[in-house]
Amino acid sequence: MKVDKKGHTTILKETKGDIKAFLENISNQYASYKDQNLILDVSLDKKVTIDDIINFKDLAKQHIKSKKSFVIVVDALEFNEVPDYLMVVPSLLEALDIIEMEEIERDLGF
Repeated sequence: MKVDKKGHTTILKETKGDIKAFLENISNQYASYKDQNLILDVSLDKKVTIDDIINFKDLAKQHIKSKKSFVIVVDALEFNEVPDYLMVVPSLLEALDIIEMEEIERDLGF
């Protein structure tokens, strides 16, 4: 896992091709990321399925409840099948744009 911090956002990049181990690693280290907006980049793994992404549900809900953004980057996925409670985008640039928009919404009180 590669970690990159940019201001109020932490980008966690999955590098080993094992989504379950990636999720477990993030869950174990969550205390160090809980105050940051999170981008989980799993775009290197071309075998990611909807079921793999749904495994992030509990972590996403916990993070969003603390008024922080949680975005998953996957480019090899049918986005119409992604549940509404998860924010999934095809590129890192779009993930950064989503976080910027959500930050503005929070600043305005939405």
